[in-house]
Amino acid sequence: MAPFDISNVRSGFPALKQDQVYFDNAGGSQTLGTVVDSIYHYLTNNNVQLGATYRVGKLSTQKYAEGFAAAAKYVNAKEDEIVFGSSTTQLFRNLSYALKFKEGDEIVVSSIDHEANIAPWVDLAAREKLTLKWWTPAKSTNPKLLVDDLKPLLSSRTRLVTCTHTSNILGTITNVRAIADAVHAAGPEARLCVDGVAYAPHRGLDVAALGVDFYCFSWYKVYGPHVSMLYASQHAQDSSMRSLGHFFKAGATLEEKIGLAGGSYELLQSIPAVLDYLGPAAAAAETWDGVVAHEQRLQATLLDFLIARPDVTIIGEPSADPAVRVPTVSFLVKGWSSQELVEAVERESNFAFRWGAFYSNRLVYELLGLESDGVVRISMVHYNTIDEVKGIIAAIEKVISSRG
Repeated sequence: MAPFDISNVRSGFPALKQDQVYFDNAGGSQTLGTVVDSIYHYLTNNNVQLGATYRVGKLSTQKYAEGFAAAAKYVNAKEDEIVFGSSTTQLFRNLSYALKFKEGDEIVVSSIDHEANIAPWVDLAAREKLTLKWWTPAKSTNPKLLVDDLKPLLSSRTRLVTCTHTSNILGTITNVRAIADAVHAAGPEARLCVDGVAYAPHRGLDVAALGVDFYCFSWYKVYGPHVSMLYASQHAQDSSMRSLGHFFKAGATLEEKIGLAGGSYELLQSIPAVLDYLGPAAAAAETWDGVVAHEQRLQATLLDFLIARPDVTIIGEPSADPAVRVPTVSFLVKGWSSQELVEAVERESNFAFRWGAFYSNRLVYELLGLESDGVVRISMVHYNTIDEVKGIIAAIEKVISSRG
């Protein structure tokens, strides 16, 4: 990405030319035009099975390999350490069937995560007769996953800890490196699995620097194709995993172990176009500094408005400091249900935002104790503008004031 310029940024996203302002980006970002072009070109010129020796077959195989290499480079991993699938939900479920445990082993699961990083492990614990421990923060409007709360749950029998890098409701950034260090200090067989879906659109990724064993995110939330990717370190693969692949496959790579033909060719091969825009992990600071600074201004503008209103309760981190949150902002308005407020604003404007629990049901309904329509969520990314934020603020104010 060139030095940050909002006009230049927005020109790369064809969907932004529509009369719709996108504040539902945590559900999926808009797609780079270069990614769209790449997928179109592949489907019209190279759409054949991989591995053939004829000319187009070779080119298709080459493009797939280039996509794989680019994706590994993006997160600072080896190609043997990544696999693609239709969703993070699917990849975590595959992983849960490939991990090896013994009866009585312990797993620690965060209760504030998206269900994608909860359901596979709850099922696994019941299936394999493991001890399931819940990592649940104290009740508040801003629950956080803290190392000090995790450590009492760890023991010599701990085999897996799971958590989110950023909650898709709270926007709060988890200190993954500190958690990884604590997990690995518990014993040589302890592993950390992180859901990075809500974090990845806002920061560069370096799985080696994070110290994680497993990390998953969705490219369709990082301006790319509708495909997800899981990283598993070579050490974790060798020590903790079996292969789910065909018997005649060696199972030497993560793709062979749990890929199950899940990586869509036309989507995977378009990933180099995302790297052309964002850059690999090695260039993360240079690439993302402008993004982070711009997103800080976006979230500060919205949070200042929300904090100033006595009838608003922010759900999540109230600070606009980019060191502690990303611009996914959830809140409640007194006297309004979340659904009612969102739909009232939508009737009067072209702003696209959402209400609900967003698959973080245990957090929203159990820990936060909210009603069935959950929170109002405005989720921004770097192609949003300050004027758009000011516009949705004005629209919300108008709707709220209409009730007197």
